[in-house]
Amino acid sequence: MVDSYDDSLDGEKSKSQVKRELHALVDLGERLTTLKPDLLNKLPLTDALRRALADAPKHVAHIARKRHLQFIGKLMRDQDTDAILQLLDQLDASTRQYNERFHNLERWRDRLIGGGDDVLEKFVNEYPDADRQQLRSLIRQAQHEVAHNKAPASSRKIFKYIRELDETQRGLR
Repeated sequence: MVDSYDDSLDGEKSKSQVKRELHALVDLGERLTTLKPDLLNKLPLTDALRRALADAPKHVAHIARKRHLQFIGKLMRDQDTDAILQLLDQLDASTRQYNERFHNLERWRDRLIGGGDDVLEKFVNEYPDADRQQLRSLIRQAQHEVAHNKAPASSRKIFKYIRELDETQRGLR
């Protein structure tokens, strides 16, 4: 007896699977409407999709917005969704990839504050755009704050600076 639920026999996707994939494209298109234009320019998108994403804020009525998002989802069928998802995962704070990058930057900050010139050299080798003098100044301030039990303002500045360097290097800025 042949199992009626076995999709491997005909090789085609079920109607439900096709619908799930199309809904996923609409959801991805909706996420793209929230991005800033400079980030959208870094994505491999067609001109029609770029225009549709630029027009998205104009549709404020519920049904008009829903219809426009469906249109964006239709245009998403022709896109390289893997490249788009990769960039969005780097930006989305709830993803594992974002968290790993964030923790790596925290480790760099702690190593820079606790280490010496060799750690700074390793950091500059990994991030060649880094300004050594500015970084050294921030490190000295952070070490002074740690020694005198002050608020970690310079430590935050170091983290912000290395995060900006990382985002620039990854093409997120």
